[in-house]
Amino acid sequence: MSRYIIKRLLISIPVLLGISLVAFFLVQASGDPMAVYNSNPNLSSADLARLEKAYGFDKPVAVQYVLWLRNVVTGDWGQSFLTHQDVTEMIRQRLGNTLLLMGTSFSITLLISLALGMYSATHKYSAADYAVTGLSFFGYSMPSFWFGLMLIILFAVKFKEWGLPYLPAAGMYPIREAPSFLQTVRHLILPATVLSLISVAKYTRYLRSSILETIEQDYVRTARAKGLSERVILWRHAFKNAVIPLITVIMLDIPQLFGGALITEQIFAWPGMGRLYWESAIWVDYPVLMGIILLVSSLVVLCNLLADVSYAVVDPRIRLGG
Repeated sequence: MSRYIIKRLLISIPVLLGISLVAFFLVQASGDPMAVYNSNPNLSSADLARLEKAYGFDKPVAVQYVLWLRNVVTGDWGQSFLTHQDVTEMIRQRLGNTLLLMGTSFSITLLISLALGMYSATHKYSAADYAVTGLSFFGYSMPSFWFGLMLIILFAVKFKEWGLPYLPAAGMYPIREAPSFLQTVRHLILPATVLSLISVAKYTRYLRSSILETIEQDYVRTARAKGLSERVILWRHAFKNAVIPLITVIMLDIPQLFGGALITEQIFAWPGMGRLYWESAIWVDYPVLMGIILLVSSLVVLCNLLADVSYAVVDPRIRLGG
């Protein structure tokens, strides 16, 4: 197991290098990083030339990539062209907000989808199963931006007009009040609901299909022939094997906890990583863009490794080669 993990970690190094190389050239080709300064009327042509030389934009793109990579390896992720803050500091400021939103949504998703998936699979073709299936397709096909706007109109605008307790439409806490736990929870409800809807639909369908396939296996029929109860068969034999495909989906979704939800954070003005990425993309603030891409890419590679290791933990029959 340890040899396998070390081998995968070593393989991930050229993978991350390849991702960073492609991302760097694509970001460079997406726009002029000097645009944030060109729009400033107080800067002369000589000032712009000095800035271009200071940031290394006068060098070939390949040379710029090598210089950026050298700095990243030494822990220097650069400074934002827009705010002049360290990229690591900007990510740190937004990361906690994103983890709060995405972690809450992820926890809600797991609790609801596991319950609905198990119930739907064990009550196959019942009215409840059809209802869960229908709601899953509805949630999976629902555009997040449209659903978010509908929730804002109903629970933030209409409820306020009707004199009912309403929810805040944007932000993380009231601007004119001191931040508090209760206010943060109120601001969290709508964006977490939007994010949970789509994920619940996806996880429920995966788990239902996997359980239905598993309970038709020979070892499950053998367990029934031995007289074991359906509850024991379901949890001790079927669930552990059925959850393996779901582990892959969950592990690949975990990097989103750190990368944020771009559309949802924009709609609800949530100050997280997704909104930071959007703002940086508009201004071609490529040190920040590259920092976020590098963080999420590293997590994707790491979570793929954790998924493989989790298979062996959940199902001892799976052996990872050394």
